[in-house]
Amino acid sequence: MSRLTCELCPRGCALAEGQIGFCRARGNVDGSITAINYGLVTSLALDPIEKKPLYRFYPGSKILSVGSFGCNLRCRFCQNHEISMADAERSFTRSIRPAELVEMARSLVPSGNIGIAYTYNEPLIGYEYVRDCAGLAQKEGLKNVLVTNGYICEKPLRRLLPFIDALNIDLKAFNEDFYKWVGGDLATVKRSIELSAAASHVEVTTLVIPGKNDSAEEIRSLAQWLSAVDPEIPLHLTRFFPRYQLLDRETTPLEKLCQLADIAREYLRYVYLGNC
Repeated sequence: MSRLTCELCPRGCALAEGQIGFCRARGNVDGSITAINYGLVTSLALDPIEKKPLYRFYPGSKILSVGSFGCNLRCRFCQNHEISMADAERSFTRSIRPAELVEMARSLVPSGNIGIAYTYNEPLIGYEYVRDCAGLAQKEGLKNVLVTNGYICEKPLRRLLPFIDALNIDLKAFNEDFYKWVGGDLATVKRSIELSAAASHVEVTTLVIPGKNDSAEEIRSLAQWLSAVDPEIPLHLTRFFPRYQLLDRETTPLEKLCQLADIAREYLRYVYLGNC
């Protein structure tokens, strides 16, 4: 039986006819790799831009935020696991075509909306939908924002970036063991940050989990590397709370988070604390 390889992310799922990939959102349909979650929306809301979080991209504005289902990582601490770990059969969705979504976004401009944020689950596994919506939104003068784990191959990311105005990228840790734990790799995410920062406004988020990625040495290394990309990139250090499958860890002590933020500020101009 012949298989097709999905070339969107480094996982490179080799899929037989009718088979769905690891992300639960892409599959081999009629002999081509297809986003089976195309236009299937699980979440839709007009959010403050700061919720993405983007603190230095049109602060005070709002953005129409849209999400589907599926993810190409397996974070045991996922905040949106109800949709990120779901598939088509376990998701409550509505179909919204790109032109319809863009019209929704345009109609909300009087309410302070600046565009569309692709978020909630991992948006890049629905690459074709993001691409089609972003292209139409750009023509309407709307902004496009990605909230992503950055686990995508370089070629598709490069093709998409001309349509994207801002990104918040999760840099989940600065050690390879952590990325193995969630099913990805650090090098890919670092490369995504480098490419994105050269093309668009970028902010980075790190969820600080006690005993996993909270050492002073790790945050120092992370901040040093990010500063080498651009010291103006904002870093959001956010506080972990037990959820989903990671219930045996304590909440990140606020004092520890503040200490790590002080270390990061030795290298970066903008460091923010989240979930506090």
